[in-house]
Amino acid sequence: MGPLDGVKVIELAGIGPCPMCGMLLAELGATVLRLERMEPSGLGIETSTDKAFLHRSRPSIAVNLKQSAGAAFVLRLCEDADALIEGFRPGVTEQLGLGPDPCQNRNQRLVYGRVTGWGQTGPLAKTAGHDLNYIALTGALHAIGRAGHPPTPPLNLVGDYGGGALYLALGVLAALLEARRSGRGQVVDAAMVDGVASLMTAAYALRSAGITSDTRGANLLDSGAHFYDVFETSDAQYIAVAPIEPKFYDVLLESLGLDTHAVPHSHAPTDWPKLKKKIATVIKTRSRDEWMSRLGDSDACVTPVLSMADAPHHPQNQARETFVSRDGHWQPNAAPRFSRTPSVIRSSPTTTGQQARSLLHRWGLDDDELDTFTKTGAVGRVT
Repeated sequence: MGPLDGVKVIELAGIGPCPMCGMLLAELGATVLRLERMEPSGLGIETSTDKAFLHRSRPSIAVNLKQSAGAAFVLRLCEDADALIEGFRPGVTEQLGLGPDPCQNRNQRLVYGRVTGWGQTGPLAKTAGHDLNYIALTGALHAIGRAGHPPTPPLNLVGDYGGGALYLALGVLAALLEARRSGRGQVVDAAMVDGVASLMTAAYALRSAGITSDTRGANLLDSGAHFYDVFETSDAQYIAVAPIEPKFYDVLLESLGLDTHAVPHSHAPTDWPKLKKKIATVIKTRSRDEWMSRLGDSDACVTPVLSMADAPHHPQNQARETFVSRDGHWQPNAAPRFSRTPSVIRSSPTTTGQQARSLLHRWGLDDDELDTFTKTGAVGRVT
């Protein structure tokens, strides 16, 4: 049993941060029920059920949210739920009759978690956008990239999942703890712009202190420094080199056969290009694996840059089972780890309606009540 055993969560299906939050809560032990639309919408990228990893660890059922009986079904679930999470544009669930007020009128302890790009308020609140747009408004996107090049999109890790899913999960868990004390739920407004801005706190501190600037690729952690960058090896692979502290930098130089006087641990940005060139020239003389055999278990802070195909097979990842193979596919394992109540992948992704009937029984719906909702067309087939 995970640490959230006994917590019941309704997830109104969406894309990006909401499904990841649902997965995280489920793998921490919560009983999460994912409510899909009758005709699921998305990015137009087709993915087979067994590869929809973000849908793992909880069942789903189709609900016609545009039908009054569908809304009534969700409100019925709210009576026995601890939390509801949704990622629609502001005002959409209100139009469906499923906003915070009707849901919390059914259950005053209900925590209502909302995740959007811009938040529930502000001039952009109801406009469309994606991860790249949200991180662009926080200073994060501008700061990521190499000198002389445009900002580099960091996949959708920073906005959708860092500033969105994780802050929604944090907010919901905090509100659940408060509800146990007060007996009252509340609305959690998780905006990706807010979350990403929060993630940038240390970066803004360095800028305020004059340690970094707005010049991309010329700072301590953005590929400017010679002791914090990615270097190409002789076999066209890459190693990540990050000995920020002088004592670790000395270990690197010794392994590279370089002298600290010739390649000092300088914090002067004007020195970095020439020092980086010296390090790059040496690293280019050997293959990635040759360097890792020499540096891999040292304090030089050097690691191979692995592809997603290679990452599951690294000894460190194997030792911790950071990745697991399920149904013939490698995927990230549940995280974080707990000493007594482990987090686990509870099940592989299932088709809509599969393995959901027994779960609904635990939510207090008997077969007759469920069949009534199904016959009205409010709920899809449930097995």
